[in-house]
Amino acid sequence: MKKSKFSFLLILTLVFSLILSACSGGDDNAGDEKPEDGEGTTGETANVPQELRMLDSSAIPTMDTVLAEGSTSFTYINNVGEGLYRLDQNHKPVPALADGEPEISDDNLVYTFKLIDSEWSNGEPVTAHDFVFAWQRAIDPKTASPYGPYMMGGKIKGAAEITEAGSKEEPYDVTTLGVKAIDDKTLEVTLEKPIAYWQDLFAFPTFYPQNQKFVEEKGEDFASNAENLLYNGPFVMETWESTDAEEWVLTKNPNYHNADQVKLEKITVNVVKDSNSAVNAFEAGETDMTGLLSSDLVPAYEGDERMLSWMEATVFWIKMNQKNEALANVNIRKAIAMGFNKEDLAASILNNGSVAANYFVPKDFVTLDGEDFREKHGDLIVFNAEEAKKYWEAGLKELGVDKLELRYLGGDTEAAKKTDAYIKNQLETNLPGLTINLESVPFAIRLERDNAMDYDLQFAGWGPDYGNALSFTDLWITDGGSNRMGYSNEKYDQLIKDAQGKLATDEKAQWEAQQEAERIMLEEDAGLAPVYQRAANILLNPNVKGLAIYNYGPDYSFQWVTIEGEE
Repeated sequence: MKKSKFSFLLILTLVFSLILSACSGGDDNAGDEKPEDGEGTTGETANVPQELRMLDSSAIPTMDTVLAEGSTSFTYINNVGEGLYRLDQNHKPVPALADGEPEISDDNLVYTFKLIDSEWSNGEPVTAHDFVFAWQRAIDPKTASPYGPYMMGGKIKGAAEITEAGSKEEPYDVTTLGVKAIDDKTLEVTLEKPIAYWQDLFAFPTFYPQNQKFVEEKGEDFASNAENLLYNGPFVMETWESTDAEEWVLTKNPNYHNADQVKLEKITVNVVKDSNSAVNAFEAGETDMTGLLSSDLVPAYEGDERMLSWMEATVFWIKMNQKNEALANVNIRKAIAMGFNKEDLAASILNNGSVAANYFVPKDFVTLDGEDFREKHGDLIVFNAEEAKKYWEAGLKELGVDKLELRYLGGDTEAAKKTDAYIKNQLETNLPGLTINLESVPFAIRLERDNAMDYDLQFAGWGPDYGNALSFTDLWITDGGSNRMGYSNEKYDQLIKDAQGKLATDEKAQWEAQQEAERIMLEEDAGLAPVYQRAANILLNPNVKGLAIYNYGPDYSFQWVTIEGEE
């Protein structure tokens, strides 16, 4: 996901107390018990204000579900809104506004959802028409939704055709999108092809409903501040002045259909961009929760129960632009992919729990029958200086040269510069005759140059948008929208086409196709040079229980949070 970020993200969904017990070797279910509906609070929380104070590293770019594209927006949209499904505490999509599971046609293309009784914060009922309006608005080229075409194209019937017509400035009709309100409580969705991860898809904020009358009445002011929003989720925005606001407050939504399960009464968020300042505020007791810690601060909190750590489903890699003649050579690519010590990079430069990645589909992301996606092939391309040198010499010989000079496009932050300088040193040391010219630029410029394929090597990364390995494997199909490095392999393309098509409803076969595609791309082609899988670390008051952490879409859900008293 493009965390604006899109990552953007992502990660094990865990409860804070569960993580502590797992680290200490205790019962994996410890701390999971919750008060029965209607019982209110336990003795530990009865006299404790159910208020959470937290820090975020950035302002909210937008609260409009069809314009959101980053994890910050998705996090707060998820907490004040709801769709057909939502992610539970264990990162599983469960029915939310959908009244149980849908009726599915024999060809797995038509889904008919019945809706539960629920209300917007203005008292109006949430209906099937609200979904139709929101989805049509998201796919309408006039809206310029960054995620509508991405999440719907090739998935919801008619979406790709609408987007294509809009790009060609040809006539289009948003009512041809495969979503229809049969009546107020019945929604029919038609897919382009069977999709194994459809529940994850319908839990994503882009697919949330919108009240047409309210949106159209507000016009350009819609979603510009708290007063110009409607809510149907666990919380409402009590205060949020604008997209530049550096403080906002969420309060419990009394009209939420599961309000009796929400114990938290208030969330106060302040923006603090500097990690050191965030830590100082935490130590001073001014906040219960920080944003992500910079890697230099992590060692100081090793073993401290207040530091919550998890492995994100975000992998960073070096893209190799195969429009460059040298990088079109497989031996040169293998040399680069094997030519730097990523284990030392993770341990010494990052030093925050991140691990060396010898893969591009992350570990601890998706499982099937208890088996992690990584277990079959494990490490596919590892650091080996001697082998790298052999491939390098073979590649230079095939190219008829004895040296190469490559441009390396990286970030302009201090952390990025350290990582890029380390990789430059490793590659130039281990591959004689190679010169790396570092080009450190802001993220926005790097995106522009990535789109234009204006680089030789580029340090980049990706976090998933849904809970299926396809969120990574479909990146590298020939001429794919996110490929932008000229990689192409017919066998790879066919395997991913099969995984998205005829194998979509056969989870085991779909997995095997993707696992083989990943093996081909890395082991045979070295189409990419994986670097590391990122770890995340925050400081959290131990009295805060039930925080859910997600690996795609929103970062956190506060729906199950409770504040306990001192022991």
